[in-house]
Amino acid sequence: MAAKSTISCQDVPPIQWRSPLSTSSDTVSASATSADETVEIDPATLRRAAWTCSFGSALEYYDFALYSLASALVFGPLFFPSHIPGMGLIASFGTYFLGFAARPFGGILFGALGDKWGRKSVLLITVTLMGVASTGIGLLPTFQTIGYWAPALLILMRILQGLGAGAEQAGAAVMMTEYAPRGRRGFFASLPFLGIQVGTIIAALVYFALLFGIDDVTSGWLWRVPFLLSSVILVVALYMRATLKESPAFAKMREASEEVQEHLGLRALLRQSWKTILVGMGLRAAENGGSSIYQVLALSFVVHTMGMRPLVGTVALISAAIIGAFTVPIAGLLSDRFGRVKIYRAFAIVTAVTAFPVWYAFSTGNTICVVIALTVALGIGIWGMFGTQAALLPEMFGAHHRYVAVSLTRETSAVISGGLTPLFGSFGIAAISHFHLHDAHPGQSAWWVLAIYVILLSLTTIIATFFLPEPRNRDLLNPKDIL
Repeated sequence: MAAKSTISCQDVPPIQWRSPLSTSSDTVSASATSADETVEIDPATLRRAAWTCSFGSALEYYDFALYSLASALVFGPLFFPSHIPGMGLIASFGTYFLGFAARPFGGILFGALGDKWGRKSVLLITVTLMGVASTGIGLLPTFQTIGYWAPALLILMRILQGLGAGAEQAGAAVMMTEYAPRGRRGFFASLPFLGIQVGTIIAALVYFALLFGIDDVTSGWLWRVPFLLSSVILVVALYMRATLKESPAFAKMREASEEVQEHLGLRALLRQSWKTILVGMGLRAAENGGSSIYQVLALSFVVHTMGMRPLVGTVALISAAIIGAFTVPIAGLLSDRFGRVKIYRAFAIVTAVTAFPVWYAFSTGNTICVVIALTVALGIGIWGMFGTQAALLPEMFGAHHRYVAVSLTRETSAVISGGLTPLFGSFGIAAISHFHLHDAHPGQSAWWVLAIYVILLSLTTIIATFFLPEPRNRDLLNPKDIL
């Protein structure tokens, strides 16, 4: 609902804006564009682009939140039964990490195709791959039925899911940044990221409905329903994307000379853009690592370590997503006014400052404290960075390789910061539990270790912001990176 009301407020006469495709000082070639050229984007086209990108993001993060919840709550006993306490959960988080490990490969492959074929074509492929893989998970036999083939097939579906997701969010961010009027890129680019909250809320509500009044959702077929619902979202997303026009910036590049349309190989990309990619990975440390630690590990901590009901985690996630639905576009607006770097740094500081009180609240086992803590940490700190990042990363890279560079930056950092976090965290909880076996909650003392980890991620991001020049309103046809 938040996305709809935000977009519809732009129902004004056709927008004429000075082309972000060119400036008098930054030109790609004489045939690319002229300084006096303007581009007309009517409100209907702008709204369609925002809705289409948002719906694809909703599917991605529905799948993401769904797999996160399932990893923390149901996959262990269904696919990785073990007599050793905690080993099923660790194995479940291992498959969670494999999805992240596959994302850079998908980002490189589909990102390069997106720079060559166009944003629209690749976004159709990625959303299909994610939707089919998620639906397939809902059809898998469990370990009890086919033994070790069950976890093997789950791993395969997770890898396919990761390959599609590797270029999905980057493509949506690039698409909307290239569609948006100069001076409002932060706001419009953040709109597809509202799909994150929508997808997260839907996944959490579905699990809330399944868990309500049911002590063990793994004993029947109900755990399959959320995954099968991915097929419905997929059909709608495909229809919307099939009718979307290509982004103005890519359309302009397609008309340009052969020199403009050259594409970098991976080795050349790394040689030319390694500084920008490295800074981008630093920027994502707190955002992606924090998102993973709060959406996956924190839920597992309050349920498996503190013994709280799974419903508590889903309620907390719903609350955080609702607040995040407001935080994301507000962060985009603030970045348009005050600059991307300042706003991004501010939200990273919020994440660092709140780490200790948030994780202490998780360790209390108090429902109200848990809901408030997750809402502040995830809904404000983490998703504030996410909303700012929507236009920030695309503006950092040159025109020829923007899609693949954003994908590579996002997904490589996702493996390091996001994918490994629940795995390391679960090992940490298990290690501390070993020394408190006779306590009521053996892993409770791990809260301060996890808080320190969040602070370290935040400091990495804060430091990275000081190496980045302000990219706001940068010419999108400039072939050079900002660094």
